[in-house]
Amino acid sequence: MAPNTKTSRKAARYAVPVAVAGVAAATVAMVPAFANAGGPDLPKVTAQQLIEKVAASDVQQLSGTARITTDLGLPKIASGLLGGGGVAGGSANPEDKVAQLANGSHTLRVAADGPDRQRLTFLDGKDEYSLIHNGDDVWGYDSKSNEVFHEKNAEAGQGKDGGKEHKTGDRLAASPQKLAEEILKSAGPTTDVSVGDTAQVAGRDAYQLVLKPKQSGSTVGSVQIAVDAKNGVPLRVQLLSAQGGKPIVDAGFTKVDFTKPAADTFSFTAPKDAKVSEGVDGAGKGKGGADEHRKALESIPGLGDLAGGAGGKGDVKVLGEGWSTIARIDSGVNRSLKDLENDKNTPKEAKQFLDSLGDKVTGKFGEGRVLSTRLVNALITDDGKVYVGAVTKDALVKAADANK
Repeated sequence: MAPNTKTSRKAARYAVPVAVAGVAAATVAMVPAFANAGGPDLPKVTAQQLIEKVAASDVQQLSGTARITTDLGLPKIASGLLGGGGVAGGSANPEDKVAQLANGSHTLRVAADGPDRQRLTFLDGKDEYSLIHNGDDVWGYDSKSNEVFHEKNAEAGQGKDGGKEHKTGDRLAASPQKLAEEILKSAGPTTDVSVGDTAQVAGRDAYQLVLKPKQSGSTVGSVQIAVDAKNGVPLRVQLLSAQGGKPIVDAGFTKVDFTKPAADTFSFTAPKDAKVSEGVDGAGKGKGGADEHRKALESIPGLGDLAGGAGGKGDVKVLGEGWSTIARIDSGVNRSLKDLENDKNTPKEAKQFLDSLGDKVTGKFGEGRVLSTRLVNALITDDGKVYVGAVTKDALVKAADANK
């Protein structure tokens, strides 16, 4: 999708490869997925008509089973730093659980009844994790650790249309209308939008909306969205790599029912013997969670500033537009990567992190290292700048040369 380039704050999101997990998690409950063989014979539609069909959909009630598979190709240490490696101890904090969507395959049971009630349950293994949004309450429950996370949503802001915005509820689901807005935003001058082959998803006939970058240098080959032919609800989202191979993200329904879920689906009472954490007090405290990894990284001499910069705390400048957008972050690192590598006093943890960054590159900008994934690549230069985006390594080097 074409990113918003108007504010540095929003651009900073692209510094973290796990941002794609946020996209997947935001859409999985309403946009979760695999097409059956053979496409159905459906009336012809244009891309504009299909977008309008999604936008006009008023379906807000559903239940079913979804599967999401994410293959970012993250280096092992980077996966841990971003929380993609899982959370030891079974933390009930939703932030920790959703971060796990950055890697591997997950089966989920989903239910929605309008913007105020959603439920998402991870069905991986014999233990379950449930995230429930019911009115002003958001609950997370981990059956393995018997831990509960609770947050009040009463302070949610007012949307542009005057309606409530449930910031925590948005972790669970995005409505078809919200997804349509994202499609319309991305369908600008940098995007080619077309209608692909028809498909069957979760036993339902579907059209496929295909979005492709017009610009060169993007790691994204296309985004394919299967849209229910009857009611316009997105049933599956696939993010395909420009290099081919299996999808980077494949999220969709395997079963779906558009009748109203039973009211007790969204009810939750914490077990009497459960440990309950309220609001932000429970955030980031699971052992091995993303915050713990980041704190460990920040404690390494010479890498603390780098960790802060990559997290979006440094000065950010947006380069380019659309699919080829690159964020340049001035991390303020006082020592070069070469100095850190050659210093015998550099802790082994720091050297392990540097080794995980991958290829060494040179250019007019000087020298640097590249952290590569299948979607997001980051160039960390010797003078403390970070160039990051869903673009190729060559595109990052070109940007660094032009903005040294």
